[in-house]
Amino acid sequence: MPYPKHLINEGETVALDLHPHWWFFSKHIITGIPLFIALVGVFSISGDYFTGYAWAAAAIVWAIWLLVKYLDWQFTHFVVTDERVVSRTGVLAKRGVEIPLERISNINFRQGIWERIIGAGDLSIESAGREGDSAFENVRHPDGVQQEIYRQIEANADKKARRHAPQVGAPTPSAPSIPEQIAQLAELRDRGHITPADFEAKKAQLLERM
Repeated sequence: MPYPKHLINEGETVALDLHPHWWFFSKHIITGIPLFIALVGVFSISGDYFTGYAWAAAAIVWAIWLLVKYLDWQFTHFVVTDERVVSRTGVLAKRGVEIPLERISNINFRQGIWERIIGAGDLSIESAGREGDSAFENVRHPDGVQQEIYRQIEANADKKARRHAPQVGAPTPSAPSIPEQIAQLAELRDRGHITPADFEAKKAQLLERM
């Protein structure tokens, strides 16, 4: 299930849209293997139907719990765009974290030996403001995600720099002509900001430049 499009800002581009690594879901399946073995053993050895029904009820509870975990996995997103990093999870009750790229100061990842083998790990993002230090678990290939976030930060900074840079060929305001400057000096003289002598001296300087 992709990240909902209505949560993407106008003009925003999604670089990564990831669910948690499959290990997030698989480790819950593995917990059911001992339960399944015990269920088969109870029916084949003891013949005690009451005990068998108890184990069957436990298996149903486990299956429901597994379904909940699957939905949790399906509705968990780690998204990197050209403006922000977003983590969103929850089927009915939602919770999430949003970090603007310009506030990110440092990104670290951690992988154990088994996590390096399967390509999973944890990501820690340090940022300025209220977000502080945000940790994300079961990230797919966290080293690659780290590099992609840094690429988006650099691209975002370049985009903002170009946006504020003066445009080539843009008209520049022209300086006032000498008659206009003389008129401005006369207005300053009439208002008492400069003396008549100052006015005549500046006027003579301007006339020499004509």
